[in-house]
Amino acid sequence: MLDRLLVKDLALIEKSVVEFSGGLNVLTGETGAGKSILLGSIQLALGQKANKDLIRHGKEQAIVELDFSLTEEEVRRIQALEEDLELEEERLLIRRKISEKKSDIRVNDLGLTLAKLREITGGLLDLHGQHEHQSLLREGSHLEIIDGFRKKQGGKLLEEVADAYHLLQEKKRALQKFSLKEEERKRELDFLDFEIQELEEAHLSEGEEAELTKEYSLYENMDRLKSLLLSAKESLEEMDFHRPIQAVEEAKDFDESLKGLSDSLYDLEAVGEDCLRSLDHYLDHAEVDEEKLFTLGERLEQIRRVMMKHGGTEAKALAALAKKEERRSFLLDYEKDEEKAKKAIVEQEKLLREKALLLSKERQEDAKVLAKQIQGEMQEMGFLDTKFEFHFQEKKEPTEKGLDEVEAYVSLNPEEPLRPLREVGSGGELSRIMLSIKTVLADTDGVSTLIFDEIDTGISGRTAEKVGEKLQKIAKNHQVILITHLPQIAAKADHHFLIEKTVEDGATHTRIHPLEEKESIEELARLLGGDELSEASLENARELKAKSKAKKTKASNTYDKEETLVILE
Repeated sequence: MLDRLLVKDLALIEKSVVEFSGGLNVLTGETGAGKSILLGSIQLALGQKANKDLIRHGKEQAIVELDFSLTEEEVRRIQALEEDLELEEERLLIRRKISEKKSDIRVNDLGLTLAKLREITGGLLDLHGQHEHQSLLREGSHLEIIDGFRKKQGGKLLEEVADAYHLLQEKKRALQKFSLKEEERKRELDFLDFEIQELEEAHLSEGEEAELTKEYSLYENMDRLKSLLLSAKESLEEMDFHRPIQAVEEAKDFDESLKGLSDSLYDLEAVGEDCLRSLDHYLDHAEVDEEKLFTLGERLEQIRRVMMKHGGTEAKALAALAKKEERRSFLLDYEKDEEKAKKAIVEQEKLLREKALLLSKERQEDAKVLAKQIQGEMQEMGFLDTKFEFHFQEKKEPTEKGLDEVEAYVSLNPEEPLRPLREVGSGGELSRIMLSIKTVLADTDGVSTLIFDEIDTGISGRTAEKVGEKLQKIAKNHQVILITHLPQIAAKADHHFLIEKTVEDGATHTRIHPLEEKESIEELARLLGGDELSEASLENARELKAKSKAKKTKASNTYDKEETLVILE
């Protein structure tokens, strides 16, 4: 669950730390106090792209932190996604720093990309943005609801259909290779035959050109080489080792320690003689073979011509040969392979349709179960005589999502016929329907945190009471964090926080702090009667709080699952 939120130097927030508890956590505040900033800070910590304009004026950077305590299942899931992430004491600390130059992301001190951050936090926090209830009017959204339910039930056919569709597209792209006319195919084959023959006749091997170049250079510079060696021979012949040897030999008679020097002079004389013999041998055979020189030149010219034509190096030319042979083989088997490709597409289309039809059958079965559950939740939300169904239509051709077009139908009043949801309901009614849907999905999902924006828009009175009861019910086994402007809902809080905006020294500040019982009553009174607190509004607030507590005692207040639901106005 989400234990702590820290926001520093973000927009109007200089520094704010909010520590959440189990049960129902409610945040209230005047319009414009900074509730949207709070939502934005959570989105940033979850991987939303950062806008540098969010940095508080006069500051160099903004910081957002989310601190989670994890279940064993969450630990296993996260470690499977990122092996290098250490989860000591089953905690996850997300720290996002935004500056003019860059955005730095740290999760338990490990640097991560935005994509990896989103992947890791996807199972912890499910954020539903402002006016999301309007997505119920968007084409395709109702199919997403059913598929969301299926995923939470562990349905694999969704992935299988998507995989089958993508494989079909690959096979169709493969068929596009077979677009040559017969005349073009023959012309290309003739050209390939010529180039392959040229490359094969060259008999290229890596390193040959370098070796031949070295040998050719030797023959080409033979006269200069012989001249240098003859000069070396003359110098060696002029050296007289006899006289120094004789002198040292006589000196050795007086001092035996000179024996080592004498031996060295003898060795030097022997080496000199060996060098002369080697030079003589080399010079005796140092003759230019004009025919070999010519052959070498021709071979070098052939190698270099082919190399330059096909890549510039022997390795690239050999690779070109392999590629051309592959292309030649393709053109030779063109008609046969084209027929295979067409057959493969037909088979894949058949497989995709079979899987899509099976998926559609399972979807329709799941849709009945889901619709019944949603209908039950809607009835608890004040839609006493409602009916809710999903209607299916089959597409002509399957897509990656199958063959189904789905639209939700609803009847909100007795004896009213079922009509498309897009034709029925106000903003407030859509909000309650969305909450009903999210409640059903939350019960089948392990997501730790759900965030709703403006869930109580357009409702009041008894409907607000029903929504509050629903949230209270959810809070039995979830940690619920709720930002609201409705006193009927705020009164059901286990923990109450105030978001307020102040002006100090010409600067605007947004702060969030917990409220004691007395302060909570005063805030409820403000929500009921405006800024001026009267005894009547305070009494109404006390009564509202007392009624909520009384209802709460009837239900179990045990939190079996430490998951988080965040609902924002």
